[in-house]
Amino acid sequence: MDHRNDSMVTEFILLGLTDNPKLNMVLFVLFLLIYLLTVVGNVWVISIILASAQLHLPQYFFLSHLAFLDFCYSSVFIPKMLMNDITGENVISYHGCLLQYSFVNMFLTTECFLLSAMAYDRYLAICHPLLYKGLMTPKISICLVTASYLLGCASSVTHLSSLLHLSFCGPNIINHYFCDIPLLFQLSCSDTQHSQLLFIVLSGATSVSTFSIVISSYLGILLAVLKMHSARGRCKALSTCASHLTVVTLFYGTVIFTYLGTSSSYPQDTAKILSMFYTLLLPILNLLIYSMRNREAKEAMIRIIKRKILAQGT
Repeated sequence: MDHRNDSMVTEFILLGLTDNPKLNMVLFVLFLLIYLLTVVGNVWVISIILASAQLHLPQYFFLSHLAFLDFCYSSVFIPKMLMNDITGENVISYHGCLLQYSFVNMFLTTECFLLSAMAYDRYLAICHPLLYKGLMTPKISICLVTASYLLGCASSVTHLSSLLHLSFCGPNIINHYFCDIPLLFQLSCSDTQHSQLLFIVLSGATSVSTFSIVISSYLGILLAVLKMHSARGRCKALSTCASHLTVVTLFYGTVIFTYLGTSSSYPQDTAKILSMFYTLLLPILNLLIYSMRNREAKEAMIRIIKRKILAQGT
């Protein structure tokens, strides 16, 4: 897998968020708690959806995969970051660094397409309720999720191939807590113009296409809601997509601001703080938003807990 005939760098040093030992300890405890909550919470959401027949619907099928992506996404870099805090050695191998970014890119891209599929699902449910079961069959749901994963994998492999052809023979210090591609471009001693153009084109195409689907879906939903005569019907329609709309806003907002900041005039410390939101906090926020705002999921959770209590009592 090594195409770097003239490369001398075999490992990178991740500076992390801070070099203050006391603050690092506080952050270690905080991130450990966030990671544990993310893992336990998302596994619990997936288990509830699988265990509850009432939740075997396209909306919850997509949600289970969103929870799975958040679990995988957090597991790419948080354990490594925690390990670095414990050992004090903020080192990651060359191949480990490239693979870390590749997995981050894969899960991030897959989540983009999955969120657009979820928006389309809500559009069909609200705008075409009578045709919904015929339009969003289990087969179509599986195809949409599979396509999201395949597109995420294709994006990841393309970026990894591009990075493997770059040489790193100078500085190896990354001012971040994970291997981010704009910072790898800055460290490379190769001509990165082609790789940067590829990154901009692929990222732009993914963002524009998925965001366009989300926007057009919600514009359709808004028009359908405005045509409803019943205020109760409008509230019910909006409540069914409120959680997803909140997640989409947070996701696209933070990712766009982070990468605009990385490539523009934002200081790197500001970019790190922004990236914390979508890498560390968004997975747990997704969990809280869906669990708190989704009545059916909460009812299913209560039923499962009651069944387990009754089973233990007998």
